[in-house]
Amino acid sequence: MKPKLPTACLFFFCLISAHAQLVEDSNNGDGVFKIEGNEEIQIKRSDFPSGFLFGAATSAYQVEGAYLEDAKSLSNWDVFCHTVGCGENGENGDIADDHYHMFLRDIELMHSLGIQAYRFSISWARILPRGRFGEVNPAGIMFYNKIIDNLILKGGKLHFGFSIQKGMVAQFVARIEPFVTIHHADLPQELEDRYRSWLNPAMQEEFLYLAEVCFKSFGDRVKYWLTINEPELIAGLAYQMGIIPPSRCSEPFGNCLSGNSDVEPIIAKHNMLLAHGRAAKLYHEYFQATNFKSICKL
Repeated sequence: MKPKLPTACLFFFCLISAHAQLVEDSNNGDGVFKIEGNEEIQIKRSDFPSGFLFGAATSAYQVEGAYLEDAKSLSNWDVFCHTVGCGENGENGDIADDHYHMFLRDIELMHSLGIQAYRFSISWARILPRGRFGEVNPAGIMFYNKIIDNLILKGGKLHFGFSIQKGMVAQFVARIEPFVTIHHADLPQELEDRYRSWLNPAMQEEFLYLAEVCFKSFGDRVKYWLTINEPELIAGLAYQMGIIPPSRCSEPFGNCLSGNSDVEPIIAKHNMLLAHGRAAKLYHEYFQATNFKSICKL
């Protein structure tokens, strides 16, 4: 029997860089998107299959900020950006887009654009500050519950937009569908210190526990899950090139303090893929039966 594939397709675009012309024309009631350039190209919703969702996507470290608030622990990215540095001018994610405090405003902005899906990731250090070595952080669970609940509350409302051609128009907008990425490159620094993170098979158990906490806490409302974001890319950047945490590499790929660019990316990918498989198995056996939901690795 072939596995059932999810019926929803996604097109994610960067919320903050959406062109004004694109935003205006997406709200004009006729479902036409215009892209300015040398040639005039019109993209209509009817060009896409039924069930296609237009959405926006973020990752926790890039947008949340609040890096030590409400019992969150230091993540590998917090430590990396405070020591090695994450930009030419020493930028870090301590505040970022302040999504932790401004998520209601951000959701309202998504709603005003007619966005149908929001993919966001869970900060591992926010809900499990010490991994399996500590308790679940209620404040972290509450934060993501608020995001999910407010996305769903946007359903069943009329969205009003303005078109130069048609004036004020109304459009029915269903709920903003939450798509949850369980792990998007950030993890508690304690797991790096204890295990060297994805170089140790013990990380499979850590990730399985994280996934179980997420399924239990959010699974009654979340229909679509992504386990680990781009393991191939993360393994290459972290363990071959050494340009993201834990910044491990060897010549000729980079000039890191330690690492083996030939071997460690393979070990990291191996552990991430096995962690994905175990989480997917857990989900299918114990959580999927309650409602139809989809889980995949991006």
